[in-house]
Amino acid sequence: MFSPVAIAVVSAAQSDQNPSRNSESDAVITLSAPKSVKKLIKKYISFPVESFTNDTAQASFVRKAKQEIKELLATEGYFTPTVTLEDQLAGEKPTLKVIPGTRTRVVEVTIEFQGDLAADTPEHQKRMEQLRASWPLTPRKFFRNSAWEEAKASLLSSIAENEYAAAQIVSSQAEVDPATATAKLRIVIDSGPVFYFGDLQISGLKQYDQSLVSNYAPYKKGNPYRRDQLLAFQSALQNLPHFSSVSVSIDPDIAYHQAVPVNVILTEAHSQRIAVGAGYSTNTGARGEINYRNYKFNFLNRPLNLSSLLRYEQKRQTFSAKLDTIPDENNYIYSLGAKIERTDIEDLKTFNQRVSFTRDRTTERIQTQYGITWQREDRRPVGAPHTISEALALDSWWRYHNVDNPLFTRRGHISEIRLSGGTHYALSERDFVRMYARHQHWWPIGARDVLYLRAEVGYTLASSRLGIPQEYLFRAGGINSVRGHNFLSLGVSEGDAIVGGRTLGTGTLEYVHWFTHNWGAALFTDVGDAADSWQSFNPSLGYGSGIRWRSPAGPLALDLARRHETGTLHIHFSIAAAF
Repeated sequence: MFSPVAIAVVSAAQSDQNPSRNSESDAVITLSAPKSVKKLIKKYISFPVESFTNDTAQASFVRKAKQEIKELLATEGYFTPTVTLEDQLAGEKPTLKVIPGTRTRVVEVTIEFQGDLAADTPEHQKRMEQLRASWPLTPRKFFRNSAWEEAKASLLSSIAENEYAAAQIVSSQAEVDPATATAKLRIVIDSGPVFYFGDLQISGLKQYDQSLVSNYAPYKKGNPYRRDQLLAFQSALQNLPHFSSVSVSIDPDIAYHQAVPVNVILTEAHSQRIAVGAGYSTNTGARGEINYRNYKFNFLNRPLNLSSLLRYEQKRQTFSAKLDTIPDENNYIYSLGAKIERTDIEDLKTFNQRVSFTRDRTTERIQTQYGITWQREDRRPVGAPHTISEALALDSWWRYHNVDNPLFTRRGHISEIRLSGGTHYALSERDFVRMYARHQHWWPIGARDVLYLRAEVGYTLASSRLGIPQEYLFRAGGINSVRGHNFLSLGVSEGDAIVGGRTLGTGTLEYVHWFTHNWGAALFTDVGDAADSWQSFNPSLGYGSGIRWRSPAGPLALDLARRHETGTLHIHFSIAAAF
């Protein structure tokens, strides 16, 4: 027969209330125990550093220590420990000897379900089988109280995350037989009824229409409840600049399971913002910028988002303004933008004016954009004729990202594809189709290190590069391209300048070793080129090492790269900060 044993848990919180742990050399009683439990006992049990006043005080300590050690070892599956005090020899300290005994193993697991989940249908039977198969504390594993509690919590969470928001544990029992060091586990869970999403109940919304919130809901009213959709809804609202805080939840009351209200509690941010930033990059030099945003701009009684940017860099100066609609029920945003940009890079001066209209959609992992752009470019290469080109282009862009941390990525990948084109029949000087693709991948190595791979390829299908704005051609070199070369110094020679060509191919392989959480070192190799045809494409190689710092302002990289063909060294550096 199994004799149920009560398990007392000695938690870390309880240990914090105990006196500070003392080194064994300071204690008046030494501890003798196997390494498997000695560290645990010393962490949670205090040993006196002052001599006992009498035998009664010593006996009291030993009696209390025996009880605490037995309770502590029970949480790790040792239910038959032997704790004895061995008398000291002359001049030696008494020893508290602990023999933990045989560690208890799980021999049987019974998981029963009640409620809607227990229905006799193939779908429900399959889900119950999956839940039982995912139970971590399987037979032959050591029984630990913390593992038992974690397994129950994980099982309950797996049931409650989809459909059964009110799932609860009806009973759970761990029957331990100390004589045979075995444990039988039994848990009964009531799933309750299936919950369905109901109406939104929004509080804290004063300046904006409710559609700003409801259009970001990833579910439809009447859909079965899913916790990940609730979290995605909250995350989407938190990423909006309109709100400073967001909480999305439901009350799992079975009385409302057919249409459970979704509670959204918001705190609105200021509707207008001005941001100032500064930075430096070896690509474009020192930078300063002013950014103005108005999230409640009204045009013809239609709420819009207005944003504008004035950025001054040593090699590039930009002013842009854009009007965005509030996301509709399909999460589409329509934008009308204008931009003026002047550049002076590798002896090529350009002055570009453009107007664009786009439709954007952002989901949890995918961003898409479709639009039409008209632009006029004044191009002045040193030592070559001054030209002006115009283009009206249809543009599409797709991006997929799945990374663990957008700012400090260690695992995941990002892929993007862009397709653009124009024709001389519609306000373009030349027929062209531009195709571009890029992929980035991060692999974690060991506990801290990261291996990074980047590859990009582009091609503009046209009879000539002439008459096509630089945005639809390609240059390479610098940070995020081919280090060891100046920014956009790989391309087509035209006079003394480097201009864009119709082909591009670059790649990066980088290994980062983090010495601490914030500081690391990198080894890298870059290869690639930009040319006017694949026949003239001649990849250049750059390699080197650098320093990585997770700074409060964002990631910082300082690299020293060597150009393989000439042996010249280049320093590449970038950092930015917002105020």
